[in-house]
Amino acid sequence: MILSKRPEVERFLAAPDPAVRAVVIHGKDRGGVGERGQALCLKIVPDLNDPFDVTLLTDSDVEADGAALDDALSAQSMTGGRRLVRLRLSTDKASTDKAVAAALKIHADGGFNPDAMFVVEAGALGRESALRKAAEASKAAVSIACYEDEVGDVARMVREALAKDRVGLTSDALAQFTARLPRERGLMRQEIERLALFIGPGSDRTLGPDELEQHLGVEPDASLFEAALQAFGGRAAQAQANVRRAFAEGESPVAAVRAVSGHLNRLRRIRALTDNGAGPKEATKAAGVFWKQEAEMLRQMRSWRHEDLSQVLDNTLECEKACKTAGSPDALLAERLLLEVAGRARRLGL
Repeated sequence: MILSKRPEVERFLAAPDPAVRAVVIHGKDRGGVGERGQALCLKIVPDLNDPFDVTLLTDSDVEADGAALDDALSAQSMTGGRRLVRLRLSTDKASTDKAVAAALKIHADGGFNPDAMFVVEAGALGRESALRKAAEASKAAVSIACYEDEVGDVARMVREALAKDRVGLTSDALAQFTARLPRERGLMRQEIERLALFIGPGSDRTLGPDELEQHLGVEPDASLFEAALQAFGGRAAQAQANVRRAFAEGESPVAAVRAVSGHLNRLRRIRALTDNGAGPKEATKAAGVFWKQEAEMLRQMRSWRHEDLSQVLDNTLECEKACKTAGSPDALLAERLLLEVAGRARRLGL
């Protein structure tokens, strides 16, 4: 079966249905996949390092020994508790996908040790994945897809994480901070921890936008966000200066491309919200725009049309792929992308 809505996923992770024998957690956000897998596994066994009741496998183990997975799922608990078989897949090989799918189907039907829980953590599984199909088709298995967190989900995660350290952010500062966060769960957690250390764990302090700027202002990627803002506003020289500053501070060309993608997605979200009747301030806040940038983002949104944003999105995806190619002039490619965006913005009247 499929669990897709956040509330039902969280309920399952907090209290797994004992009738479920297998869970496949998959998605591009490997940090989110790992975080959910960890939470689920800790509900099955108290100690994930228990050598008697926990078996951890990777795709290399499955490829090296065709019987390794079957043996792990057939083994009985040495202490009388429930066994956990945890499989982490780092590749999308069709042969491995089919082998794991076959084992999952047998296990879900009770063919191995019916008291064992089989948890698979994988990357983005397409609709043609045999493993995904097997999990979705069985009543004793669950498929959980990890999609990119919505702005509201990210804000909630930030608030909850900071509250544990007895620190916080005002609503404006929270919007500013979430707009800067990467969309990968593991990296998000790292940035939130850095912020908590900056504020002072246990201090009961709540930062506003001006105080938060002291933290954000020293971040190397601040220049990348500014470069994207300037590029979409038609200011080529400023965009170029900011991206070069970011490279000098140690930021990667791929990060620069993703900053363009992030800004583009915020513009698309603002336009979609306003097209559906939302007010300008409501739309920019929902898109995670810092209040000082509201006027500029709305100015850009009014000029950038859907078809223009779609074209830039295609160019961004192609640029990121090119930047990841060995030996490519990735810094030049990223800089050219920003200049192309700025040139298109100028042609649109910005």
